[in-house]
Amino acid sequence: MRKFAPLLVIAFFLGAVAHDMNAEDAINAQKKDEMKLGAFSISLTVKDINKSKAFYEKLGFTEAGGNLQQRWIVLRNGTTVIGLFQGMFPKNMLTFNPGWTQKKETLKEFEDVREIQKRLEASGVKLTSKADPTSTGPASVVLVDPDGNPILIDQHVPAPKKAK
Repeated sequence: MRKFAPLLVIAFFLGAVAHDMNAEDAINAQKKDEMKLGAFSISLTVKDINKSKAFYEKLGFTEAGGNLQQRWIVLRNGTTVIGLFQGMFPKNMLTFNPGWTQKKETLKEFEDVREIQKRLEASGVKLTSKADPTSTGPASVVLVDPDGNPILIDQHVPAPKKAK
């Protein structure tokens, strides 16, 4: 028990902090220089969009967007979001959406995908797809983690207006 005592103290402290902080406080407590990637979802590559949709609906997910005729759909269960994509991507992918909340509400202030791109490149991260740095509309970047997992940072809204 003695060698686990420090871990128990840390676990108790983290539990107390988590209990006292609501989600908004936790977001506001982020470091100013921390990269803010936006809403998170997992994009699953599926063999049969209709079978997959029916399966996830049995888990309590409901349709939140997409187009079945185009073989893609977004499903939501609370704050958990998954996208089902048939024939669009070779692998499952982590997806972040700058400028959106988990409920797809547009934020007034957020870190633009072009700024995220600049920060990633400055830190030595290789991008497999880049946004046009001179653009201001929706844009995306793609990178791959060390284990080969693709990560899509996909901004669907225009860059936020900068305060003067």
